[in-house]
Amino acid sequence: MSLRVVRLVPDEILNKKARPVKKIDERIKQLLNDMVNTMRENNGIGLAGPQVGVLRRLFVIDLGEDHVYKVINPEILERKGSDIDIEGCLSIPNFQGTVERAEWIKAKYTDENGQEQIIEADGLLAKCFQHEYDHLDGILITSKYIEEVTDDNIEEIRERLAKDKGDEIAEE
Repeated sequence: MSLRVVRLVPDEILNKKARPVKKIDERIKQLLNDMVNTMRENNGIGLAGPQVGVLRRLFVIDLGEDHVYKVINPEILERKGSDIDIEGCLSIPNFQGTVERAEWIKAKYTDENGQEQIIEADGLLAKCFQHEYDHLDGILITSKYIEEVTDDNIEEIRERLAKDKGDEIAEE
């Protein structure tokens, strides 16, 4: 397995709509494995085809659990709720922003073995799925962020978001 080059803004491929994967062959499986390795090497939790220069509707997600999602031709079927959180992107180094996403999603996709999967997700998995799905349509967080997050304001934003969600921030 090898590493792929992560495309960075302003690379125009990041703004293009990806095309469906027509056939899941060894080339596609190798690409997905390379993307997992590339994502991990760059300390990411998700990576989409366009981010490695491949305009195909596929992405990978690894939240450090026992399962790595290898998603081909996804379709979001339902979205519920709303949540604002801080996001970053491997293709946009040194940028973070607050982004509004659905709290919960239901989606279908094809896995690397050609099997259709239905997923219901909330929390980080739902946010990551939506972030990577946006990449397939050429949408970056820089086009939808609410507020830029910097070293100077990150603590204030985290506190405000936690208060808005009703979470208690642990005191040290």
